[in-house]
Amino acid sequence: MQNRTLSLLELTRMVTALVQRPETQNVWVTAELSDVAVRGGHCYMELLQKDDRGLQIAKARGVIWASSFPRIDAEFFAATGQRFSTGLKVMMRVSASFHSVYGFSLVVSAVNPDYTMGDLMRRRREILQRLKQEGILEMNRQLQWPAVPQRIAVISAPGAAGYGDFINQLYHNPSHLRFSTKLYPAVMQGATAPASIIAALEAVATDMDMWDGVVIIRGGGATSDLQAYEDYELAANVAQFPLPVAIGIGHERDITVLDWVANKRLKTPTAVAEWLVALGDDALGFLMTVGNRILQLTTSRLTGNKEQLAHAEGLLPIAARNAVERAQSRLRNAATTLSGISGRRLQPQLTRLDMTLKAIADAASNRISRQRSLLDSRQTLLEALSPVATLKRGYSITRVDGHAVTSADSIRTGSIIETTLADGKVISTATAVETSSGNR
Repeated sequence: MQNRTLSLLELTRMVTALVQRPETQNVWVTAELSDVAVRGGHCYMELLQKDDRGLQIAKARGVIWASSFPRIDAEFFAATGQRFSTGLKVMMRVSASFHSVYGFSLVVSAVNPDYTMGDLMRRRREILQRLKQEGILEMNRQLQWPAVPQRIAVISAPGAAGYGDFINQLYHNPSHLRFSTKLYPAVMQGATAPASIIAALEAVATDMDMWDGVVIIRGGGATSDLQAYEDYELAANVAQFPLPVAIGIGHERDITVLDWVANKRLKTPTAVAEWLVALGDDALGFLMTVGNRILQLTTSRLTGNKEQLAHAEGLLPIAARNAVERAQSRLRNAATTLSGISGRRLQPQLTRLDMTLKAIADAASNRISRQRSLLDSRQTLLEALSPVATLKRGYSITRVDGHAVTSADSIRTGSIIETTLADGKVISTATAVETSSGNR
C-alpha cells in the first residue's frame, strides 16, 4: 500500500509537534553567541558550541522576542556590564520551536548572568596567570613617569570625540603647561582592535626617544566593546612596553586585563589629561612652595642683618671710644709699672753690661798683643830667610832667559847671564861652562 503524500504544512506541523515537547521547553543550555543583531525590538543570534580545538560542533538560531528582550537585556547588563555581543558565552533558558515558515529556533526566556561573568573572569584569570608565569605582568607598572611628563604619544581613533576631549583638556589647561603630543591612529573597538593597537605601539617604539610615556584612550562606546581589551597579545605588548602606559578607555565600573598590566588606569580620556596636568601643577606648586620658602628665609635673614647692622652702627662710636679709653688706661698703668721697676731691673743689668764691656775690651787687647807678638816673630823669620838677606851675606842669584839657574847644565856657551847681587846686577856672556863632569 502506497503511503499517503503529505503537504509541506502537514509535515512541518508534525515536526513542530515532535520538537515542541515538554522535555524541550524551558531548558537551560550553554552556548557561545554569534551574529547578534537587534531588529524591530527583537534580538536575533546564532548559538554555537565548539570543541576543544575550536571547531564548531553544533549550531542553532536563537531569538529573544521584543516582549522579553528589554527586561533580559537590562538584567544582563546590570549584572555583567555587558550587552549581548558576539563571542560571549551564556547560559540561557530556551524553548525549542519550529515554525512552518521560519524553521527551527530556540526562543530565549531568561539568561543566567553569573555563568557569563564566571566565563569572563575565568578567561581573565587565565590571561593574568599566564602573564605572571611569564614574568611580565608587572613590568610596565614598575616603570616611573617623569615628574612632569610633557611629551605624550597618543593611541586613539582619529577624529574620535575622546581624542578631541583629551587634546582640548591637555592644551587648554589653566596653568598654561606646555605639552607635545602625536597621534598614532588605531581601531579602538571590535575584533580588529587588539592587532591595530599593537601596531600603533610598535610605531611608538620606533620613536621611543621622543616620548615620556604613552596613553591609550577611547571615548565612550558600548560596554561590550571592552572585549577587545581582554586580549592576551595586547596585554603582553602593553606589559612589556619600555615606556609607561596610561589607559583611559571610557569605562569606570569594569576593569579589563589591560588595566591590570598598564602603568596607570584612569576612567576616561579627559581624566588622563587631567592627571597629566595635575602632575605639572604639583611640580609648579612644589616650586612655588620652595620659592616662597627661599623668599621668606632671605627676607628674614636680611631683616635680621639690617637690625644687627643698625645696632652695630649705634654701638660703634661708643665701642671705639671705650676701646681707646681702655687702651689709654692700660698704657698709663704700664708706664707707672715700668717707672717703678725700671730702676730695680735696669741698674743690675747696666752694671753687668759695664763689666761685660770691660771684659770684652781686656780680652780683645790681650788677643791683639798675642797676635802682634806672633806676627813680629814671623816677620823676623821671614826677613832672615828672604833673598835680600841672603844676598847681603855674600850670595848672588844667576838667571838665564829670566829663569833662576840652579845647575851648570842649564847654561850653554854664549848664553846671556844676569847675576843679581845685594847692591846691583851684572850682565855677562858665558864663554865657557865647566861642570863636575868636565868642560863643555
